Amino acid sequence: MKPQPTQPDLLYSEEEEALRAAVRDLLADHCDAPSVIARAESDAPHDPAAWKALADGMGLAGLLIPEAHGGQGATHREAAVVLEELGRAVAPVPYLTSAVVTTEALLACADDELLGRLASGRTVGVLAVGLHTAPAAAFPAVRLEAGALHGELTGIADATAADVLLVPAADGGLYAVEAADATVTPQVSLDLTRPLATVTLAGAPGRRIGDAEPAVRRALLAGAGLLASEQLGLADWALTETVRYLKDRKQFNRPVGGFQALKHRLAQLWLEVVNLRAAARGAADALATGHDVEVAVAVAQAYAASVAVRAAEEALQLHGGIGMTWEHPVHLCLKRAKADSIAYGTAGAHREALAELVDLRAP
Repeated sequence: MKPQPTQPDLLYSEEEEALRAAVRDLLADHCDAPSVIARAESDAPHDPAAWKALADGMGLAGLLIPEAHGGQGATHREAAVVLEELGRAVAPVPYLTSAVVTTEALLACADDELLGRLASGRTVGVLAVGLHTAPAAAFPAVRLEAGALHGELTGIADATAADVLLVPAADGGLYAVEAADATVTPQVSLDLTRPLATVTLAGAPGRRIGDAEPAVRRALLAGAGLLASEQLGLADWALTETVRYLKDRKQFNRPVGGFQALKHRLAQLWLEVVNLRAAARGAADALATGHDVEVAVAVAQAYAASVAVRAAEEALQLHGGIGMTWEHPVHLCLKRAKADSIAYGTAGAHREALAELVDLRAP
């Protein structure tokens, strides 16, 4: 008799819950809403103190890096828990771009030197591929002339915080370029907590670390899969804060949350967030085990964007006048949710990919 495949356990382990509590406590100290809003209004949106506490103090920059290279040797499930909490706080740190996407590219290339630098938390790496790029989509490459790199790449998330850039070149290689050798120009970004930039290379020296195609594909797939956990954190925060507010806010001498119409809206949103949790946990578990990764990631991203955006929009509307103020953090949540909805591929792109993967194409 053929053995049946083991069903994944998507519940959080005790270790994962302990990690969540530690990260939430740290973010409460470093990424409270007023601090994040103030940084978003400044010329330096990234929070180096929060990044140092996460990366160096807790060792989370090397969570996915093997212990042999100075990392923690953990799995994508633990990284997903961290991203849930970062999503709840809309934390202005380059965790997804450096500790997940760039790390995955370096693991594909087996570059021990850069992996060790990233694991220490003292180096921030950024893959120079536009944030909007889906895992299976084409990505631009720069020219390689006389051993130097020339070209321009746009929409690069967190490039302004990078110490090293991983740049795809037209010869098929992936090159490590020190950020100081490139010109990084900030772009206007909807989400000011994850700023975009244009990277210009004019004869920049680079060290070939491996083949671009497999490394970029692996990196973008992991980025898309774990982005769903960030979107889950956003949606869960929006729902929790809205419920709390509607319990306290009173009209006609009764809590606003007691009105049946609002109860129905919140109940529907709760169901969607629960479903998103299952999809996000499924993607994280698939990345950790290597089982049906592409399908699990496509399912999560086909669903996550709409839930995160709707949760943020409901929070904004149901908070009434206070929700429309700049001082309230709900606008940070909405901007991140909207920006995430096109990061690493739109929901439509992931639905098309899923249709191909499971052979259910439209007629």
